[in-house]
Amino acid sequence: MGEAAPDRRGRAGSLGLTARTVRDAAFDVFRRRRLTTLFSNPGSTEVPFLAGLPDDLRFVLALHENAVVALATGYAIGRGEPALAVVHTTAGLGNAVGAIATARVNRAPLVVLVGQQDRRHLAFEPFLAGRLERLAGDYPVSVEQPVRPQEVPGAIERAYHAATTHRGPALVIVPMDDWSVPADEEREDAAAGVVVRAAAVDPAAVDRLSAFLAEAKSPAFVVGAGADDPETWSALVALAERLVVPVFQESFGARAGFPQDHALFAGYLPADRPRLREKLAPFDALLVVGAPVFRQSPYAPGRFTDERTRIAVVGDNADELHRSPAELAVLAPPAAVCRELVSRVSARDVPPPQSFRPPPRPEPPSAGEPMRAGHVLAALAERLPTDAVVVEEAPVDRPELHERLPAREPLGFLSAAMGGLGFALGGATGVRLALPERPVVAVVGDGSSIYGIQALWSAAHYRVGVLFVILSNGGYAIMDRLAERVERRPPWPPFDVEIAALARAFGCPARRITSHAELVSALDEIVPTLASRAEPVLLEVVIAPTAAFEP
Repeated sequence: MGEAAPDRRGRAGSLGLTARTVRDAAFDVFRRRRLTTLFSNPGSTEVPFLAGLPDDLRFVLALHENAVVALATGYAIGRGEPALAVVHTTAGLGNAVGAIATARVNRAPLVVLVGQQDRRHLAFEPFLAGRLERLAGDYPVSVEQPVRPQEVPGAIERAYHAATTHRGPALVIVPMDDWSVPADEEREDAAAGVVVRAAAVDPAAVDRLSAFLAEAKSPAFVVGAGADDPETWSALVALAERLVVPVFQESFGARAGFPQDHALFAGYLPADRPRLREKLAPFDALLVVGAPVFRQSPYAPGRFTDERTRIAVVGDNADELHRSPAELAVLAPPAAVCRELVSRVSARDVPPPQSFRPPPRPEPPSAGEPMRAGHVLAALAERLPTDAVVVEEAPVDRPELHERLPAREPLGFLSAAMGGLGFALGGATGVRLALPERPVVAVVGDGSSIYGIQALWSAAHYRVGVLFVILSNGGYAIMDRLAERVERRPPWPPFDVEIAALARAFGCPARRITSHAELVSALDEIVPTLASRAEPVLLEVVIAPTAAFEP
């Protein structure tokens, strides 16, 4: 006697047939939204979802959830659209929280699937059940917990929209048994098919900004990470050239908002109020584009600027604008605003401001003298191509990196806006996966590298041709410099971890470099291959600790 066909709930019948499942429907969402690369460090709650993954979906393994999210963040930033990460219940999401915070502050759109125990006994809090909804705090732009399995595909699609609109990580928590449940084919998902986001700007807003600029006798621009795209760069260059104004980069900016080899680029703003006031004192009006007003560290009393300095800010990050002490804030796409301003403002006939000039190249160290960070950065500056992406995570040497390695094309510079460590190795790997035609170099402190060292395995296994340059000073030099400011002895010891050996243990080719001649030879060999190489390489360069820190 033949077996029965599937019943209305889609359970297998006598013919061995099954209905389309929630998992099948989720895969269709991934394909429709170009979420076809999955970054993950899976656990048991993800096995029903991941085992037997279709061939058109690419799985990228990372050996720690911090690396998972860092890889996905770099990939999302490189592509300019959401990336997909999959993490394992409480342990996985807990390990990923710092990286999720970095993704939020870096405005990287992510869809993060979080595995959960089987829905059918969650009430008993079984082993691996997670209290997940608030575990990542306020850093996700949205958190979805579908009320029934059939709502999972719609929740993923809403997360995609939220990540795109709010430029941050959107979480979807999915119990492990949901994937095998039949999808609901008789109703629509609660998710929009197409979301059209306005790219124009209100003419009245442009009129107010153009009037603001027309009244200024000595204006200047401040730009930031929110202006780092080709369209905004082009519009800002045209506007700056029309007004002949100096353009400053925000302090602690995670990306460059203006070509830093342009004659009007005036350098980075200081990261404390007294020096900021001094730097901006000559200007009576500041137009801030794609940057907060102002990002600082550490605290110092007083105003950001002279009380007579007028400030207007333009950007598409509402939270950033709302807290900016500006007389005029325009919430709109910066490229559209600047493009319209070019045609509204009158050209100024004034002498050009003084351009930023990088410091001179340091002389090679004498025999027996250690290398310094400046030797490494200057050697890179002489060799890196214009389109190189420099991913930075070397806190004590970041000011000098900014001086010596200008961003000459959009996405020429990238760092962790949150300030937490552990981003650069995975972030650089993700960027290169997204942009295989661009040279990618990560400049990372030895202490910083340890926070995300597992990402080297992914770079090696998936043959991602990043150059990792580790500035190895044998300790937390940034912490030593900060301790000196409070004139107290730090309790932490120096440490000397051989990062090159760790890299080789993860399968990543690596060399430990102790002389300037070795450094130059290695860079001459490797840098010309960066656009085409299919294998990562790590150079651990032993340097003396940087003696001063003034961001």
